[in-house]
Amino acid sequence: MNTTKLYDIAAYIWPSYTGDEPRTRMFWPEGGGEWETVRKAAAKYPGHTWPRRPLWGYCNEADPYVMEMQINAAADHGVNVFIYDWYWYDGRPFLEQCLNNGYLRARNNDRVKFYLMWANHDVTHLWDRRISHIEDNIIWQAAVNRAEFEPIALRLIEQYFKHPSYYTIHGKPVFMIYDIGRLVQGLGGLAQTADALNWFRAQAVQRGLPGLHLQLTSWGAERLNLREVDPEADFPPGETAKRIGLDSQTHYQMCHFTPIDRDYTEIIPDMVKEWELMDTLYDIPYFPHVSIGWDNNPRYQVFRPGVVKNNNTPENFQKALELAKAYADAHPNQPPLITINSWNEWTETSYLQPDDLYGYGYLEAVKRVFGKA
Repeated sequence: MNTTKLYDIAAYIWPSYTGDEPRTRMFWPEGGGEWETVRKAAAKYPGHTWPRRPLWGYCNEADPYVMEMQINAAADHGVNVFIYDWYWYDGRPFLEQCLNNGYLRARNNDRVKFYLMWANHDVTHLWDRRISHIEDNIIWQAAVNRAEFEPIALRLIEQYFKHPSYYTIHGKPVFMIYDIGRLVQGLGGLAQTADALNWFRAQAVQRGLPGLHLQLTSWGAERLNLREVDPEADFPPGETAKRIGLDSQTHYQMCHFTPIDRDYTEIIPDMVKEWELMDTLYDIPYFPHVSIGWDNNPRYQVFRPGVVKNNNTPENFQKALELAKAYADAHPNQPPLITINSWNEWTETSYLQPDDLYGYGYLEAVKRVFGKA
């Protein structure tokens, strides 16, 4: 157990486990958010470990009393940062209730800080298990132009970045961007994106903040090339990050950079190789990421390949965390931030919240590696 050094252990939050957002009814008509999908999930093959059920029940995570309980559980086990998936579609925010009504109204939100990841991906029928098999059926596009980007940025600064529990690096609020290609596409090119982000930073300073820390969600160390959305942006990954003006990066999911139809213990070495590539290809800090698993079959009525097959047990998850801790210790000049997928991605089968299979096992693994004595 860690007894001297403090680490920032940040878990992603998928803010769909509430029925408070009216637009979610199109995906989950019963009114409880994606808990509807979790309740209906069933095993797809012999040995499939679904259905799994939450020990805390199908609680509304936009309820501040629920979030007070979850904040205490997170903090007590060493998780001290939540990264909220944040969305903007059709000219307005989407799925903010979990953050606004739950976390921000929780009386103990000083125990776990938060920051935002702009999950700027297009929306299809993936979230609706009745018709999730329909491919490429776009409901909302995520790309925004400069005229739409600017009010989004100002709203983020005023509504979130100034909150006392907002997570900062060197005093600067951290803001992660999930799909940099989508951002570049909407803003009209790499140079235009760099200009928009410079404007964003300047606006933060003008409104009393010391600046911004812009973080990239990596989809693989070697995959950052924007030539498909900007033919003039055919640069090596490190140069691309520099030209955009990014300050750091991490991952959202290990399935983004390595095949996962295999044993978890076979994936862990690829995770370490990915971290090594990050150090080789980029000048900006990389914060190590560990995923618990991947299986989004709860969202489908028939089996979908792409499943971490075996052994993503709390014990093996702990081994991955120990490697992340070693990486952080080997990079003493950067903040000791480690990201985890996730706090509550039930329909992707990668969550820290206790279930009826392992109980509090994953949270206890975090506590064994990072908890204070």
